[in-house]
This record gives sequence, structure tokens and C-alpha cells, in this order.
Amino acid sequence: MNIEKQNIIIKVVPNSIAEELSIEPGDTLLSINQKKIQDVFDYRYHMADDFIEVSILKPQGEEWILEIEKDFNEDIGIIFENDLMDHINSCTNQCMFCFIDQLPPNMRPTLYFKDDDSRLSFLQGNYVTLTNMSDEDFERIIYYHLSPINLSIHTTNPELRKKMLNNRFAGNLMDRIQKLADANIQMNGQIVLCKGINDGAELDRTIQELSKFLPYMQSVSVVPVGLSKYRDGLYQLESFSTQDAKEIIELIHQWQKKIFAKHQTHFIHAADEFYLLAELPFPTEESYDGFLQLENGVGMLTLLEQEFTKKYETLSGNESLTKEVSIATGLLVYPYIKSLVEKILIKYPNFKIYLYGITNEFFGEKITVSGLLTGQDIKNQLEGKPLGERLLLPKNLLKADEPKLLDDMTIEELEKALQVQIDIVESTGYDFIHAILDIKENTNE
Repeated sequence: MNIEKQNIIIKVVPNSIAEELSIEPGDTLLSINQKKIQDVFDYRYHMADDFIEVSILKPQGEEWILEIEKDFNEDIGIIFENDLMDHINSCTNQCMFCFIDQLPPNMRPTLYFKDDDSRLSFLQGNYVTLTNMSDEDFERIIYYHLSPINLSIHTTNPELRKKMLNNRFAGNLMDRIQKLADANIQMNGQIVLCKGINDGAELDRTIQELSKFLPYMQSVSVVPVGLSKYRDGLYQLESFSTQDAKEIIELIHQWQKKIFAKHQTHFIHAADEFYLLAELPFPTEESYDGFLQLENGVGMLTLLEQEFTKKYETLSGNESLTKEVSIATGLLVYPYIKSLVEKILIKYPNFKIYLYGITNEFFGEKITVSGLLTGQDIKNQLEGKPLGERLLLPKNLLKADEPKLLDDMTIEELEKALQVQIDIVESTGYDFIHAILDIKENTNE
């Protein structure tokens, strides 16, 4: 690894210790307390001391040794070119369910990169298999106490896990989970459920064996495999039926009751997709133990409805107020969003709200979640339709860092194509109501 390349300083915080010491953008951090800095966790660990010796390389090749006295845990105010301060560990597994392997050609290159880096699990909540790291990397998790860490589990059956990940070294998961638990590291687990592979008796076994690691294993989510139309040459997998979803939820609820009686936590949770597919009501807020896996689609709609109801009850309504807006969403959640729209129309009967469920032609009709809709599908299916004054789209359609959809169509391009203003809506019930009524927080209707 080229440390000098990874540790380039791109910004110095104004009025910081670094600025006082004439550290500048373009300088490179070489070491702290004579320790080479491999990544952000080395940096945070060694930077915490109240007296540190910092080695800085200037662009001209001059090395500065700076002795710094500061408060414990105080940062000196430098920002690096690479937040991780290291390359990202890529995934060498060939999981039978991997969605990246199901992407069509000619998308932006970053979408094809598979990361499996425990540091991103800690920093960003990514899920890691623990298979793409050396023993030294694993020990660093324990040494730096990277907690909580999110684990891609899928099954606790060693031979089955080797098969699912297509990795002959994937069978040592339980030993590594035990070491993490022994080090008091909190974990969250994910099971991507594949029909006829790791469901049924295998899922029952997995839940039983993972529950032994409570309280260090805080929660485990069960999410259905996503199947695009680009699966030529990949392992043959089937979609879950409504009856399948009901049986999965029944098994999970049985375990929830058993585990809650002993540990006062529900521990194992089905993704919202399973409840929608099974046409069953969502669990109560209390059943989600603080919504530990919202980003995994677990409890998101329960929380949305709770927030929606709380805000909705404060609305006095207006029989004369008129607005005309449209909403586009995925087919899976369409009936649920429709029920919320109908409630809005009770209090605002002169509103016109056009709700459109978008079929995913880009990835295939088996993909029904909103987060995988593309600009071209929205454009093609809404052209010529009444859209009102504004079109509302959920924020999970966008890249994290810019207003661009999965197929690289920008919001501005979509607005021009449809000739309508597009408003991006956050995933809360409050924002849903605010977006329809076109109001801001702390303002009147």
C-alpha cells in the first residue's frame, strides 16, 4: 500500500491546531507517535492521545516532526483526500444471490464494484461477510473495537454458506462471531433468503444458532433475494409466493415470542417486503426493538405510518383548498401508499393526487421495490399522463451524493422530459404529508 498516496491532506480546518502549525493542503501525513497510519482507524486511535508526535511530508520533500499537546480525543483539524485513508477491500465471493452480478451492461463503473470492508460496516453501515479479510484484518476489528459491525450471514450451516457464497473459506463464520462476542463487540446480522436454499428448516437452524450470541448479536434481518432479468449463467433462483411469505413470517414470529420471553428483545425481523407480499399487517413499533435495521428495509413502513398518523391527526383539513400533484412509486408499495393518499383526500377532498405504480422494465418485472426504479422507466411510463403541478419521487431513488438515478438520468433531465417540477421526498411520514401539502416544518397548512 502507498501510504503517502492515501494520506494526502486536502483541507485544513480554519482556526485549528493544524492551521496554527502551518500544515497545508497538499501535505501528507506519514505517522503519529512514530506509527505508520494505514487507515482512518489507526488515525483516530493514535490521534486520541493528549500529547502526540506527528510526521508531515511537505510537497517539496521536506519532512516536519511536530510535537502537539492537546485535549484528549481532540482532532488537530485535517481532512484527507480519501475518507477511509486506504483502498476499499473488494469482495471475491460469487454469491448466488448477488445483485451486482445481475446488473445490465454499460452502467456506471462504480455500480459494479463489490465492497466487503469491515471499516465501511462501522462507518457507513455496510454488511460484510468476514471472508475477504486476513486474520490480521479481523484482529484489527477486535483491537480497535469496531462496534457495531453488520454481518452478511445468510446461514450458519458451514457447508451451505460455502455454497451460497461460492467460497470454500466461508464456513468459519461461527468461530469469528464467537470471537467478536467474546470481545464484547455488538453485531447486526442479515440473511438474504433464497427459496429452497436457506429458508424453512435452514432458516430455523440459523435463527436458533444466532440467538445464542445475544445480547452481542443485537438483531438479525431476513430479506428476500432480489432477482433481475439479467441472470443468464447464474444460479437458478425462484421468487417467493404469497404463501411462502406467510410461512416465513409465521416462523419468524414464533422465534420472536420465544426470544422475547427470555431476552426482552424480538431479535429476528422480516423485511417489509415479506409483509407486503404476504398481505399481512405490519408489526407494531415496539416489535422492532428501536428500528436497528431501517436501512435494510425492516420496519420502514411501520415507522412511516406512525409518523404519518401523528402528523395527520394535527391537520384540520380544508374542503376548499386545491392542489394537483402526482406520486410515482414501486409496484410493491403502491397499495400501501394508496391507502395514505386516500386518507389525505378525506381531509382535502378538492386535491387531485395522481398515484402511479412504475413497472421496472429496466431490471425486470420481478423487481418491484421503489429504490431500484430508473429515470427512463419513470419517463416512459409517465409521459402523457396528468402530473399536476409537481411530481413527488422518493429519495431512495437517488445516488447518495447527487440528484441522479441508477441509470444516470438526472432529476433535471427527467423534469425537462416530463415538463413538471420534481420534488424529492424523504422517507418519513412527516415529509410525505409536507410534500403533498407543499408546506415546511413549523408552518401552517
